[in-house]
Formats: sequence, C-alpha cells, structure tokens
Amino acid sequence: MSRHILVVDDDLAIQDFVSMALTNEGYEVVTASDGEAALRQATEAQPALILLDMRMPNMDGPAFIDAYQKLAISPAPIIVLTAGRGTNNALVPFTVAGFLPKPFDLDELLLLVEQFVAL
Repeated sequence: MSRHILVVDDDLAIQDFVSMALTNEGYEVVTASDGEAALRQATEAQPALILLDMRMPNMDGPAFIDAYQKLAISPAPIIVLTAGRGTNNALVPFTVAGFLPKPFDLDELLLLVEQFVAL
C-alpha cells in the first residue's frame, strides 16, 4: 500500500509544517499549492491520502475534488483542512473522508491520517 500523502495548500507555512510533521512520522509527502498542480501530482504520485485546503488560486478545493473524482480510477480519500466558514455546505455534492478545521491540533491530524495510511 502506498504511503504517499498529497498536501494541497496555498499557504506555504502550513504546507511546510504539515509536510515536515508527516515526514517525521515516516510518510512520503508530495505537495501542491493549488488544485491544478494537485491534479498533476495526484496523477503522478497516486497518493494514499490527500489533505486538501478549500480556498486556493487557479482551482479551488471543490473544483479539484470534482475533477479528481472524475479522473481517478481509484481515488484516494480526501481530508479537507480549511479555515473557511460554510465549507461543509460546499462539499455536499462530493465524497470526502474527513474534515479538520484550521487551526488544527497536530496530534488530531496525525490520528486522522493513521486511519487511512498504514506505515
């Protein structure tokens, strides 16, 4: 089973923090700063899990989810990480595995990741 996790966030500080924490736990991490780059990374890396911000330039979270779930033969679970209000309503037409509001506790994130990706 793949241990690749795709972290998608336009805030580079959050992207770096999450990537470093996951790498320290033994996961293999790839990153993207917007939905378009994430779609390319998801196709190349075939991640076991995607951690996705909702508000990004070029292609936002809902647009990425729609495109990815149509494109992928076996889509990875998606956990939404966002500070945006009303995000749950925006996700109604999509299937996501989890939702973690920002700011989040690192231990809570790691426990959520462990549910989907075996080391």
